[in-house]
Amino acid sequence: MKRIERASYVDRQLQELYPAPPIPLYHRDPYTLLVAVLLSAQCTDERVNQVTPALFRLADNPQSMAQQSVTDVDAIVRSCGLTPRKAESIVGLSRILVEQHEGNVPADWAALEALPGVGHKTASVVMAQAFGVPAFPVDTHIHRLAARWGLSNGHSVERTERDLKRLFPQSRWNELHLQIIYYGRQHCSARGCDGTKCEICRTCYPNRKPLKK
Repeated sequence: MKRIERASYVDRQLQELYPAPPIPLYHRDPYTLLVAVLLSAQCTDERVNQVTPALFRLADNPQSMAQQSVTDVDAIVRSCGLTPRKAESIVGLSRILVEQHEGNVPADWAALEALPGVGHKTASVVMAQAFGVPAFPVDTHIHRLAARWGLSNGHSVERTERDLKRLFPQSRWNELHLQIIYYGRQHCSARGCDGTKCEICRTCYPNRKPLKK
């Protein structure tokens, strides 16, 4: 298969498997989504979803969170790792939202990426899932599978994002981002598939030898 043919096949398969993929992080609005995505850095969505109910009982809006101490926030989110940096970022970005954005999460790339702890991937998730702006956030699952399926060379996350945006129509980016993540978790995990077991891997590269351990 040529790259464009592999992309078309992947698109069809994922659309059939996950016609309406839900956002895996529990949230109620753009602010709680932003906080949840920030916490998910180097942490599982499952862990984040265990932590955020207690965090949002403490404060679920920028005005309330800006009044909290980093120590109190860190005590709740510590199990998500990168302590106390994540707590500092949550309190810090909440204060900036209150002081500079009238307590609202801005639907603006530059403004989002200027917030503490918010990089391009986090901003991409928020723009896509909170505001419906076309984006293609690349996490570890997407980076790994894009290389395995021959959709990108895997040299960098930035390269993977550019390649995927070229291969798939913009109208599919937001949904496809979630569909690939779900497929990577449920059918083609790093340990569960060696490049020869799941249906998409077998179809894209039917003669591939098992990956070396």
